[in-house]
Amino acid sequence: MLMAHPAVLKDLIEQYETLHALHAENGGPAVRQRMADVAYTLCVSTGTRDIEAALVAARHRLPGARPGHDSVLTAD
Repeated sequence: MLMAHPAVLKDLIEQYETLHALHAENGGPAVRQRMADVAYTLCVSTGTRDIEAALVAARHRLPGARPGHDSVLTAD
């Protein structure tokens, strides 16, 4: 599997988190599509099938990530 460069993953994570914080899923069609596109790209880039797994996988590939570190998971 091709591995995305950490800088690309960092940018995708930041884009997704910004869109999520702005509640883009409730926005207009163009904004919702952008959020879906970023989520899809994160999934493809990390070899995962859902955005939560993609975010965890992407964060673990960033410089400074610690093996077994799961603080990126939230307890909902």
